[in-house]
Amino acid sequence: MAKTGYHRADRVADQIRMEVADILMRKIKDPRVQSVTVTDVKLTSDLRIARVFVTTMGTKDEERNVFVGLEQASGFIRGELGRRLSLRYLPEIVFAKDVSGPRGDRVLQLLDALHVDTEAEGGSSEEKTSS
Repeated sequence: MAKTGYHRADRVADQIRMEVADILMRKIKDPRVQSVTVTDVKLTSDLRIARVFVTTMGTKDEERNVFVGLEQASGFIRGELGRRLSLRYLPEIVFAKDVSGPRGDRVLQLLDALHVDTEAEGGSSEEKTSS
């Protein structure tokens, strides 16, 4: 059997991501976790721990409250996953803040600033050569 780059852990992680997002949207009534977006799930190769990455809009205090709410709801979420997925062992759910979005935004801002600076330097040298 040929090995592919897409392992079982990746397939299960993708399924967990979709199910957790659905559970948060439809089943959780806690107002603290209403503004949460599930961005990614990293699953250990033995499928025992699922690290669920989430983003949230709000201040640092609101973000802390979101993670408190997620931690309190993790047992319910795990139970729902058990009903939805047919896995021999249901992974432990650990919520983590996804920092890739803000980091990517910062990189784009720096690239845009660099591009503006380059155009400003290029524009002034073109004016000098045309006069």
